[in-house]
Amino acid sequence: MNVDELMFAESDGVPNNPHLPVLVYQRAIDVSHEGAIRIEQRFRANGWQGLWRNGVFGYHHYHSYAHEVLGIAAGRATLLIGGPGGRELEVVAGDVVLLPAGTGHRRLEASSNFLVVGGYPPGQDADIQRSSATEADRQAIASVPLPCLDPVLGANGPAVTVWRNAPGAAGGAAEEQG
Repeated sequence: MNVDELMFAESDGVPNNPHLPVLVYQRAIDVSHEGAIRIEQRFRANGWQGLWRNGVFGYHHYHSYAHEVLGIAAGRATLLIGGPGGRELEVVAGDVVLLPAGTGHRRLEASSNFLVVGGYPPGQDADIQRSSATEADRQAIASVPLPCLDPVLGANGPAVTVWRNAPGAAGGAAEEQG
């Protein structure tokens, strides 16, 4: 499995995360049979919660109080990651995108069967921010705890190994998972 790391500067009021890269896991989970269930099982096994099934909003938004994982259970889509000046990202069933707090994202287009399983580390809930980031938003983003486990690869995954070693990462300490 290939995992790409993407960094984004602030873009037209979308703060993005100044310290943590977006992680894109290509064909991370076999979704050939019961794709959404398989993704949910993997995320739960690694302590991620607040799981939901839907798509991705068609407008720019970000979360200032949570990291968010998006597992593509079915179909394909083009997402714009990083706000208006960001990068178009083609995703297909089996891919996983891990968005650090503050990262702008939206759906540009998708197949009719596009389905996402999303979730968050323990104790984190997604607020949906659409307006330009304030200083309070930036402070909240900087204080979001790092997850103890990567949603796909557990203790040795890049949400642990890469994020924990990122300069300026939220305290450098992972949160407790129960």
